[in-house]
Amino acid sequence: MKALLGTKIGMTQIIGKDGEAVPVTLIQAGPVTVTQVKTVEKDGYNAVQVAYGEGKNLSKAVAGHTKPAGSNPKHIREIRLAELPDGLSVGSTIDVTTFALGDVVDATGTSKGKGFAGTIKRHNFNRGRATHGAFAYSRKPGSIGSQYPQKILKGKRMAGRMGHDRVTVKNLVVSYIDTENNLIGLRGAVPGPKKGLIIIGGKA
Repeated sequence: MKALLGTKIGMTQIIGKDGEAVPVTLIQAGPVTVTQVKTVEKDGYNAVQVAYGEGKNLSKAVAGHTKPAGSNPKHIREIRLAELPDGLSVGSTIDVTTFALGDVVDATGTSKGKGFAGTIKRHNFNRGRATHGAFAYSRKPGSIGSQYPQKILKGKRMAGRMGHDRVTVKNLVVSYIDTENNLIGLRGAVPGPKKGLIIIGGKA
């Protein structure tokens, strides 16, 4: 199963064999412990539940659930699979050796929260002119429709909370692997702040 949990360290660059500088995002990935295996026959779908990190003050429900795997996790995530791989059971460990240089993966994380933002920053609206009697209105959104249908339609682009959304970046190439320190480097940017939880999923 090509899937891992990890925490984002930050961006850097490495020099490839051809001398090219490659921008990579370093992730402290795994090892993760399998805490539950779900099957179509028992649960209605195939999935693997994995645990990552060292947690504190776990509830009795979570501690009892992860006890058979011998894990005391900080994060637990479920990854759905079309088919379950052979030999995977509760207590199994998955680390960066699952991936190889050149693999194409998807990275999912929670983007940085930017708080309450106006329409210019949030939706790339144009500003109005700041002259000829337009004082203090240059960044206002303008009319939002006062006649039919006499309500604000759902999805109207307006000011509001920006960021802190689940974001998936697809087709990132694995450019660096450090098996001793459980580090993996993905070419390009990965969503989320430093120390943010990242889910890495392989294409196969």
